[in-house]
Amino acid sequence: MPFNLPIALTWLRVAAIPLLVVVFYLPAAWFSPFEKNVIAAIIFVSAAITDWLDGFLARRLKQESAFGQFLDPVADKLIVAAALLVLLNMDRVQVWVALVIIGREITISALREWMALLGAGKSVAVHMVGKLKTTAQLVAIPFLLIHDTLFGRLDCSRVGTWLIWVAAFLTLWSMFYYLKKALPQLVGKID
Repeated sequence: MPFNLPIALTWLRVAAIPLLVVVFYLPAAWFSPFEKNVIAAIIFVSAAITDWLDGFLARRLKQESAFGQFLDPVADKLIVAAALLVLLNMDRVQVWVALVIIGREITISALREWMALLGAGKSVAVHMVGKLKTTAQLVAIPFLLIHDTLFGRLDCSRVGTWLIWVAAFLTLWSMFYYLKKALPQLVGKID
């Protein structure tokens, strides 16, 4: 397979996952807790930017591929799950939020796979509510990673907490949307 820039960017997003986790385990002599928070947020935001950029470039360079369409959402789900687990470990996100978001990702991934087997994959294709869910998560997580006051005024912990709750609500909404779309096919195919 020849070099494909969009897929390379997606792989960079996957490669960012261990970096995001390792930052918090670096010796205190290397970076202060605040610096670790900011570095983790920069890693996450950079990865989130590649989420937009890889799709844009794939369309622009006419390098769309089945593998890229598979890998892109997997990379998104992996980095969000890794960030949520780090935040959960640091007591910056509630267990219910992490369970809702990660549980939805597993559920909808399985649903999409099942629907594809039935030949009805298009009925659970990405919808605007799913895109809003992803955007809310990608905006909330950096605030929770920073977890401090910026510029003497912006309480990142509070903003991040409110945004991740919005993301959890949108996550549930999108899950129910996709389940409702799939229900006619599922009811007719359950043995």
